[in-house]
Amino acid sequence: MSESINHSRRSLFSRRKSLVIRPPWVRKGVEFTDVCTRCSACITACETKIIYKGDGGFPEVSFKDNECTFCTQCATICPEEKLFDLSQTPWLHQAIIQDNCLTFQGIWCQSCKDACEPRAIGFILSVGQAPIPKIDTSLCTGCGACVAPCPSQAISIKQPE
Repeated sequence: MSESINHSRRSLFSRRKSLVIRPPWVRKGVEFTDVCTRCSACITACETKIIYKGDGGFPEVSFKDNECTFCTQCATICPEEKLFDLSQTPWLHQAIIQDNCLTFQGIWCQSCKDACEPRAIGFILSVGQAPIPKIDTSLCTGCGACVAPCPSQAISIKQPE
């Protein structure tokens, strides 16, 4: 059997979902679902309640109602010492503005900019057009503060490819 077929079968049965956002500070190189015991301690400890029980009972992050304040509660309460590393960057996720943003329809909206504490979202002014949003990836922390206020749900938080 070829290696690509073996890899495809392993991927089919893998518990890992690439689009899932795990809590911040998950140790790089760790397969989250192999180490996490699903104790829900991080879910209970999350001050903004963005961590919830996802597929298989594993913690996942959703920014639909709130943001990550990087309070470290999820990482410090976890009983699994091998899962989190507070000495590393919380995560590499960043905000992405999609095509359904109101500004691309000529509507003046800057709710994402107003919510962005690190001021990573700016707007490019153009004569006769609504200002177009631009994310400064060097400033974006992926906190998700811009997601909930967006009236057209045009912002998502993703890990750059």
